[in-house]
Amino acid sequence: MIAGLIGIGMGAATGLSARWNWWRPKAKGVPVLMYHKIGIPPKNSKLKKLWVSPEQFRRQLDYLRAHQYTPILFSEIKKFESGEKGLPLKPVLITFDDGYANNYEEAFPILKDFGMKGNIFLVFETIGKDNVWHEPETESRIPMLKKEQILEMQASGLMEFGSHTMRHRNLDRAPMADVVWELRESKKRLEEFLGKPVGAFAYPYGAGAFNPKVREAALEAGYLYDFSVKQGLSPFPWEKAPSPIRRLFIRGDDFMLDFHLNLTRGRARL
Repeated sequence: MIAGLIGIGMGAATGLSARWNWWRPKAKGVPVLMYHKIGIPPKNSKLKKLWVSPEQFRRQLDYLRAHQYTPILFSEIKKFESGEKGLPLKPVLITFDDGYANNYEEAFPILKDFGMKGNIFLVFETIGKDNVWHEPETESRIPMLKKEQILEMQASGLMEFGSHTMRHRNLDRAPMADVVWELRESKKRLEEFLGKPVGAFAYPYGAGAFNPKVREAALEAGYLYDFSVKQGLSPFPWEKAPSPIRRLFIRGDDFMLDFHLNLTRGRARL
């Protein structure tokens, strides 16, 4: 009986160790949270992990506040690195990929409630349209941010924007001439629209982030910081980092334990 209970306990512990990385030592680096869509996924969605409910998002921001994290903006990174501004004790970067309308409709009001800052990587040619790169059989297309929504968020001082290319191309598969155009044109067009420098870039799908030629093209386009989808924390400062900055993918099926382990261990899952 006792031996059986011990066996069950050991099996449970093994299962928990396989699912959650609680046993890993604490990791060092500035956490960068990667969100996509805030809301309830459409029926029959095959991409539910990309959706975080408003309730989940609120709980996660409450965790950040309770644990004394300070969300920062893209433009503040350079000031921290140069010493122009003091780095908070526990900085965190909240980022959203693609620029969905629900980032304004759902995420922005919650961020305002908490007085927290966020950053969105925009796909320039989809502004005011929908996510044309999605296959309808995988998930129905949804609206992207409108120009007036972007400008309202920027004017609040709580949101800043980076580039996610012009068309959400897979940069690892595109001809190099197209890669260069996607990188340079999106930066140029965003700066004209926003009226301020755009120094941050995220690779669509994470593709090309660890392709030396693609990354070189991103840095030559003038981006100061390039962000991957590789899970983990990146030691600060990030200027002239030897590789793209890692992020923490926040999934719709995460528990709060996942969120805690991502921030403290750099990953929750094996």
